[in-house]
Amino acid sequence: MRIAEAKTWAVANPDPQRGGPCWILVKLTTDDGIAGYGEAYGVPFGTSKVRGLIEDVAERHAIGRSPFDIEALWRIAYSSGFAQRPEMTMGSVISAIEMACWDIVGKALGQPVYNLLGGRVHETLRSYTYLYPAESTEDGMRYADAFDDPDAAPARTAAYMEQGFTAVGFDPVMPYGSFDPRQISLAALDNIEEVVRRMREVAGNRCDLLIKMHGQLTTAAVIRLARRLEPYEPLWIEEPVPPENPREMARVARATSIPIATGERLVTRHEFVDVLRYGSASILQPAPARVGGILETKKIAAMAEAHYAQLAPHLYAGPIETAANIQLGVCCPNFLIQESIEDFSGFHSQLLKEPIVWQDGYIIPSERPGLGYELDEAVADAHRYEGDDVFPHMEETPTPTI
Repeated sequence: MRIAEAKTWAVANPDPQRGGPCWILVKLTTDDGIAGYGEAYGVPFGTSKVRGLIEDVAERHAIGRSPFDIEALWRIAYSSGFAQRPEMTMGSVISAIEMACWDIVGKALGQPVYNLLGGRVHETLRSYTYLYPAESTEDGMRYADAFDDPDAAPARTAAYMEQGFTAVGFDPVMPYGSFDPRQISLAALDNIEEVVRRMREVAGNRCDLLIKMHGQLTTAAVIRLARRLEPYEPLWIEEPVPPENPREMARVARATSIPIATGERLVTRHEFVDVLRYGSASILQPAPARVGGILETKKIAAMAEAHYAQLAPHLYAGPIETAANIQLGVCCPNFLIQESIEDFSGFHSQLLKEPIVWQDGYIIPSERPGLGYELDEAVADAHRYEGDDVFPHMEETPTPTI
């Protein structure tokens, strides 16, 4: 069996664009007709360029090779051009191709991927969702209404709890900026504490609160904020400082009782080594469609297990990375919780032939072979993304501290 063909899509995610405006997908087909799907996440280039990169790497390193040769294919692509270092663009491209290979291998053997990575550990996967606004706006992205409003945030928390969620995440320090990290104002500290206090009143002990920072604040600023929030027992603070400096993140971890989570912008196990070595975080959040794929994520989970750290895979992407996350969650003993896009009842399920099953706060994993879910190519073809933007958009002027 050899990989014979590669096809890519840039799929437009309709409003309200939960999970991002556009998803980059790949299909590998073998010479005996087995198809596997993969997804690349967060490549900082226009979508047409990203598709071209995937097609180029597939042509050079995957086509003509056995889909079972995952480790060799990965090493050859990772080292090509005398690179051989963690890098987000190649990491995402390799992830998409590697993911598709696992899908093929599972289908060829008649097994879900998790059975090929150690077998089932978890019958169901606890999940959490972002606090999305009740109503979308013209740009589909006015999340701050649900994040920083002391009335809206607890109301959305209650609404998601009614659906069955036992954990919700939100980002109280918007917007994302090219000049971050920054200091935080007293007014912002007061407002965030009030939001979290009122959310905890609604949630009681039945719902975890996940504070997402995305590297927007300085070490000193996050420590100030964390001390305000400790009485409300968040499950974690995510990416408290930018991911480029794990030593500074470790300073935050030592200064607060709130667990620290990080990983969505890290690539390969080599960037997670220092996170564990320095004690920067006790919860790791690799994104399988960026970090290097399914096997690389499994290796990271094993490293984390030796440090008593847990796995909470990142997901702000399409249904194919979702499928990969599910396979990994099932077979990783130190799995903690899976990020979800609400209950996956939106475009994620429309883009699949069989929807993701979610019930009472938990994902019910598929037992079908491969990744467990088939892309509906007719739907993907009908939702071609025609732009060439880079996501997410960043503020390009410094955010003032007022």
